[in-house]
Amino acid sequence: MEKKTALCLSPELIIQILLWLPVKSLIRFKSVCKLWFSLISDPNFANSHFQLAQTNSTRIVSISAVPPQIRSIDFEALLNDDSASSNPNLSLPQSYFPLQMKGSCRGFIFLHCSSNNYLWNPSTGFHKQIPLSPIDSRFGAYFRYLYGFGYDQSRDDYLVVLLSYDPGELLRFSSHLEIFSLKDNTWKEIEDTHFPYMGAYHYPEAGLLFNGAIHWFVTRRDSRVNAIVAFDLMERNLLEITLPYAFVGNYIVSDIGLWVFGEFLSLWAMRHGEVEIWVMKEYKVHSSWTKTLDFPIGAVPYFSPIYSTKNGDIIGTIGGTGLVKYNGKGQMLGHCCYCDDPRGSQVVMYTESLLSLPGDHGQV
Repeated sequence: MEKKTALCLSPELIIQILLWLPVKSLIRFKSVCKLWFSLISDPNFANSHFQLAQTNSTRIVSISAVPPQIRSIDFEALLNDDSASSNPNLSLPQSYFPLQMKGSCRGFIFLHCSSNNYLWNPSTGFHKQIPLSPIDSRFGAYFRYLYGFGYDQSRDDYLVVLLSYDPGELLRFSSHLEIFSLKDNTWKEIEDTHFPYMGAYHYPEAGLLFNGAIHWFVTRRDSRVNAIVAFDLMERNLLEITLPYAFVGNYIVSDIGLWVFGEFLSLWAMRHGEVEIWVMKEYKVHSSWTKTLDFPIGAVPYFSPIYSTKNGDIIGTIGGTGLVKYNGKGQMLGHCCYCDDPRGSQVVMYTESLLSLPGDHGQV
């Protein structure tokens, strides 16, 4: 009689197989055996898994208040397919006040609530509260008007960026630029920062992370001219990026937004029921601004683009209550409603991740 032999896979082959699995499955598989627990818990494995996930697993998370609902949606699936939208048991930090999403980076979402700030990984449920900044501790009345969250690759560090001013000193409008380093677990105020801008909107704005910098759409206080200002996370300095000439003074501020179209920093503007898409083909070069698309949104009451898929489709929100997808020619491909709250919901993109924050290993 032939003797049966057990099939044994090498740890290297097991790693290659596990790298292609979603985070939810990997967390469950940590309990299979000690070897798998060790492999999946390894920070090097988490980093390799994230590099693959960046090209395969971009999702959106939405939070609505009434009724309380958290939803995770797959961008690449058809929006009118029930499988495209799921409502998993995502766990949020408990709070008595509404949570606001202020940015996303490497699988973590920056949450703001009253005077508290958190970093939250929706894939694992892990969250970390960030201590109050010195300005918050001394002057709770300071008004935050620009938020940012990003990653400094040169230092392997996550940074939270806040800009605020004292409402009691509007004539001087003295801005304060603060940075929180996750690696050092400390706040630092950038002294003598000349910031002659104010938020272009009537509410605190979350910055767009692109090319190692956080970008905000702002208005110059002296000339009331709109512009883009970027904070470089490695150099720790500010840079103004001029808008295309067609944008200066011709558009209502609330109808303009920043996003990433393909691999480019991009602007969108909705005007008379049509959306214009402009891209900066060479970063920081004003002459490279190019209008690439102009299309009517049809029966959709309001459209705000947030993401472009690998094949060039454009996905955006419908007034905070749903999503709609257009192809590269401006033809509507599908739409879905995901929020029953008439006030809409907050949405932010994220990539599924097992990554740990500095100093917080073994989070999942």
